[in-house]
Amino acid sequence: MSFVIVLVLIAAIVLFAIGIYNSLINLRNRVKNAFAQIDVQLTRRHDLIPNLVEAVKGYMKHERGTLEAVINARNTAVSSLDAAKLDPTNAAAIKELGVSEGALGAALGRLFALSEAYPDLKANQNMMQFQEQLTTTENKVAFSRQAFNDAVLGYNNKAENFPNSIIAGMFKFELASFLEIDSEEKREVPEVSFS
Repeated sequence: MSFVIVLVLIAAIVLFAIGIYNSLINLRNRVKNAFAQIDVQLTRRHDLIPNLVEAVKGYMKHERGTLEAVINARNTAVSSLDAAKLDPTNAAAIKELGVSEGALGAALGRLFALSEAYPDLKANQNMMQFQEQLTTTENKVAFSRQAFNDAVLGYNNKAENFPNSIIAGMFKFELASFLEIDSEEKREVPEVSFS
């Protein structure tokens, strides 16, 4: 009789561990799926940038350094995205992606700020279309990033809660990292004037 009780208890523990393991797998797959949506939007953004640079080249001949900075930042961001695609739960790769996307956003911001000094460029239909497409893509990136970060939160919570943390540790479920794309604009203090 006591042998049956021990056997039932062992079976219950094994089934409980299998349930935790399977839920961790499901949540990790949600993180990967959410990252796939970010990948689509960032790839679209990266593909728009060379066309944007070509559109402004003729107008901004004296701003070669800015155009090269945009292209270099774009290439770094593409490399970071490729590395992150290999394993979206790799914290270091996701952090590097966030840094490179932040740098790309800053370079694009400088490009758009400089374009204000060129009235013909500002009025150019191609330039306006690229700006609109980039703005739309940025909004989609923000939405996809929020969905990814929500999936990461769910996965990390599941992996860190006890007794799940025991199973996660045994099977080497690493915590995922949030995708934080820092922009200089976010950190700037807005100017307030009461005149």
